[in-house]
Amino acid sequence: MSNFNFLLFGVYPYIALAICLIGSWARFDLSQYSWKAGSSQMLQPRGMRLASNLFHIGIIFVLCGHFVGLLMPEALYHHFISSADKQLLAMVSGGFFGILCLIGLVMLLHRRLTDARVRASSSRSDVMILLVLLAQLVLGLLTIVASTGHMDGAVMVLLGNWAQGVVTLQPVAAAEAIASVSLIYKLHVLLGVTLFVLFPFTRLVHIVSAPVWYLGRRYQIVRQKGVKPAMPRPQRPRTYEAPARETAVPTAVPATAKSKAPV
Repeated sequence: MSNFNFLLFGVYPYIALAICLIGSWARFDLSQYSWKAGSSQMLQPRGMRLASNLFHIGIIFVLCGHFVGLLMPEALYHHFISSADKQLLAMVSGGFFGILCLIGLVMLLHRRLTDARVRASSSRSDVMILLVLLAQLVLGLLTIVASTGHMDGAVMVLLGNWAQGVVTLQPVAAAEAIASVSLIYKLHVLLGVTLFVLFPFTRLVHIVSAPVWYLGRRYQIVRQKGVKPAMPRPQRPRTYEAPARETAVPTAVPATAKSKAPV
């Protein structure tokens, strides 16, 4: 194993994770008003709903598949599925939802680049992160094509060992596990780790701010019809009555001494 391989796949994941955590905390603490997705649906709603739904449905299933497939130990899933069948399942499901995500992403990118109003309201990071996601998605679909040349599931096991080695703080074992896989898998993994570096500085931060807690909150009752209030209504204040004016009593003028006439 070369030192360069150890640096990229044994050390770099921890650097990326540290940047992701510290950068996200700093942005949320110092610049909360920038913690948003910056939706442009109000500027141009045409085609936005279809593109957004395709992209988000595809990316959610792809991320869940990566999470379960890479972090589940081989000894655990061998009780109900073999490595070869697991690879086939990953290729079919990942290919289907990956294509859905690709269609939605291309539609979103085309809309952001060609619509004048949306383009004017977009930042450089908005366009950049869409291009990075597009490159990562294309690399992921190309790994499916490369996987057709070895259907025994051995490469999937090596990639899982790498991810589990990183999570369990074994960087040497993780770098050794991925050293023998082909370049297309390494590029896909490397760009995926780089997304953690870009996470706190782009619109990707809205991933951890999804309002899923709205599903479990209690209803807010604003007004009830046909229900008497529990407390009696307060009486209206009496109209203001000006107090009666008292008649002024003239004050006594003090008597002054009469001046004597001159003799």
